[in-house]
Amino acid sequence: MAARTPSDDAIVVVSNQAPASVNIVRSLGRRGVRTIAAADRAHTPAVASRYCDEAVELPDPFADMLAYRDALLSLAERPAVRTIAPVREPDVYVLSQYRRRFGDHVATLWPDAETLAQAHDRIALVDAARAAGVAVPETELLTAVEAWDGRRIVKGRYGFLADQYVDGLDAGTGQQMINTQYIEPDSRPDVDALVERMGHEPIVQEYVEGTEYTIRALYDDGEAVVSTQKALRRGMKYPRGPSVYHEAVDIPALETAGLAILDELDWHGPASVGFIRDAETGTFKLLEINPRFWASLPCDMHAGVDYPHYYWELANGTSGPFEPPYRPGTASHFLRGEVVHLHSVLTEEYPFVARPSVPATVADMTRSLFTQPNFDVFSLDDPRPFVRDTLNTLLGN
Repeated sequence: MAARTPSDDAIVVVSNQAPASVNIVRSLGRRGVRTIAAADRAHTPAVASRYCDEAVELPDPFADMLAYRDALLSLAERPAVRTIAPVREPDVYVLSQYRRRFGDHVATLWPDAETLAQAHDRIALVDAARAAGVAVPETELLTAVEAWDGRRIVKGRYGFLADQYVDGLDAGTGQQMINTQYIEPDSRPDVDALVERMGHEPIVQEYVEGTEYTIRALYDDGEAVVSTQKALRRGMKYPRGPSVYHEAVDIPALETAGLAILDELDWHGPASVGFIRDAETGTFKLLEINPRFWASLPCDMHAGVDYPHYYWELANGTSGPFEPPYRPGTASHFLRGEVVHLHSVLTEEYPFVARPSVPATVADMTRSLFTQPNFDVFSLDDPRPFVRDTLNTLLGN
């Protein structure tokens, strides 16, 4: 095979252990774009890709957010770099907080700080959803809850804990979010302990039985230029969790709800809007917005929609809308996540959700691997990221 000859124009892909960064590097590297994988952890799978032209080490954003910003700015200042692709909350937070400074050097394909704050703050997001006519689960701040008679979940108010959102954090710092906690009916939790554990006052939502869906979209100054949808078929944990087996779908009501909330926010850049389809009513209820590239991006790409390519097109002045050959019904596997899902079925118990049988789970996995042989990381054309991801798991990297 002939050696690649990347162009002078480059993109910085912030890289982590999730599949999105690998697939952004692959997509644009195959098109001749120079790819710079920037990561704060060694041995990220994207760096191992044959389509990665340069690897750059970043500071840990949770240890020093300002140093992280400065490292990204130094990359943005390179004349060849056209834009930066965010894949995590710290990435888009820094890019949005300092959007003007980045805008002096690269195309800023992400929301401004005010819009991002609305997306990150789930109380503000509920207000925006109601204004857009989008259904939401019953949502309250923890201290406002008076009755604990129904099934509830406690989760962070913010999609990302940063000093601009909550008191008590040092300037230029952020924190990882704490996992969601399930509350059994008539079981009043220790409010003070929850606030202390989560580092802020979290929210309480009704637990809605149903299937998780997302609508993903790329926006250009308030206008959707391409969108797709995904159904979560298996999550990291058997109740839900990050998606590890996902299917592209086409449901008009889901599209209407997802685009309505992004339109209400006058969105710019990529976003994934999460919903739960209420098993009783069929209504799509808003859960959250991921205001950057999403982990299950490969599902959309297998279904014919190459979001990294369209992101690059926008960065270089091409306007949409784009009309790719979307193929609903296509599904994709995150193999490492499938193993975690099976481990969850074998060993864990969760309130509200009955544990599936092990034989049925194994049968479903086997069947889907044969009928949908599409993978988030594994690729015969570019096998090293999968090898690296496997080694990271085995070695605890």
